Amino acid sequence: MGVELTALHWIYVLFIILIIGFMVMRRDTTFVSIAGIFLIAITATGSLSASVSSIFGSFIYAITELLPTILVISIIVGMSKTLTSTGINDVMISPFVKLIKTPSLAYWTIGILMMAISWFFWPSPAVALIGAVLLPVAIRAGLPALGVAMAMNLFGHGIALSGDFVIQAAPKLTADAAGLPVADVITASIPLVIVMGVVTTFTAFYLLKKDMKTGKMTMNTAVTDDITENPEDEKKYEKLLTANQKKIFAVLIPVLFTADVAAMFMLNLQGGDATALVGGTAIFILILITLFTHKSKGLEKTTAYFIDGFQFGFKVFGPVIPIAAFFYLGDAGFQTIIGDLLPASSHGIVNDLGVALASVVPLSAQVGAVTLTVVGAITGLDGSGFSGISLAGSIANLFATAIGAGAATLTALGQIAAIWVGGGTLIPWAMIPVAAICKVDVFELARRNFFPVVIGLVVTTIVAMFLI
Repeated sequence: MGVELTALHWIYVLFIILIIGFMVMRRDTTFVSIAGIFLIAITATGSLSASVSSIFGSFIYAITELLPTILVISIIVGMSKTLTSTGINDVMISPFVKLIKTPSLAYWTIGILMMAISWFFWPSPAVALIGAVLLPVAIRAGLPALGVAMAMNLFGHGIALSGDFVIQAAPKLTADAAGLPVADVITASIPLVIVMGVVTTFTAFYLLKKDMKTGKMTMNTAVTDDITENPEDEKKYEKLLTANQKKIFAVLIPVLFTADVAAMFMLNLQGGDATALVGGTAIFILILITLFTHKSKGLEKTTAYFIDGFQFGFKVFGPVIPIAAFFYLGDAGFQTIIGDLLPASSHGIVNDLGVALASVVPLSAQVGAVTLTVVGAITGLDGSGFSGISLAGSIANLFATAIGAGAATLTALGQIAAIWVGGGTLIPWAMIPVAAICKVDVFELARRNFFPVVIGLVVTTIVAMFLI
């Protein structure tokens, strides 16, 4: 199962280390990412002009990949501004304010709701549904926006997506690659998902409460500059709706989103399709409220709200596009951006590195578990979480054959590691939806998640050793 590693692979590894180092030191990673793209391109092509062009091409590729996420976040933010400026938002959240009165209750309630919705529709639509309604409630209860983002990340993109018990896309990919029945991988993943989820969420909660107590975490920690209305304008807008009109809209909006959930069940909409339905509903709500509230100025105000949303969306995504562009070179982006210049046997830089690691380690149950965790984490570096899990399944099959046991456990472990790292808890551009909805800095969110996720992976790997 050997693979040919070239200078491109080692340059990629070097810049991964540099980018992580810069993030840990709280320095901007844009320059390092662009330098990495250029160096990889010139090493592959030997052409200065092609390498310079590759930088721009990589940005186009990253924006194209991220555009659906940018769009839905921009629309949700635009809709949220209409709700806030008209006072409808205050009426909507008032029932939850009475129930969620403490930061702890806010953290666990938001997390569990996020996990439940994500099991059925994946996290992206869940982020939009929960963030728009419960973020203000949590903040009023005393939980900082960064704490809300962590809860949504860890429960949704972590627990729900890594197990994927309902939709079963992840276990199907890993099981097929490992030559196992899907049911075997799901059964083997249950104790590992539970251990990973419990350790990570409780560790994050403990650190969060500790930092809130010592003052390191405040209500304004890592909050991005939001696009706010003039307070006087906000009061003026509120007067445009009567109390009864606000109540009618406050009921109508949850009804519309509940109808979305029903449609997702009935039409079997998941992932991008489910997100598109939520995004379209948000557009409809934005237009309806704006036209009703602003009457003759409704057409102009509709455009203004969209512009506000798009300004916010691109402002939040701007710092992430260069680093995403670099990491996309590790997978299918390389061929699109630079060309078909990898060795014939290559399956992408990231997958090659995972295979190379697996081929040089000694085979035992303990080493196999550690290797599958590391391979899963490496394949998650491209930020999708799903692109490398087939490789994790293949390597699990190889190790299990050599060890003589543990195929399903190793497969599930690789799946969990890949999705926790790449599916939206550690890789910054995979975390943008949550960061944008909560209006927090995505790199700060990645730093806050780092220790809980790493501790969780270590404990889960140790548990897996005993289960093999």
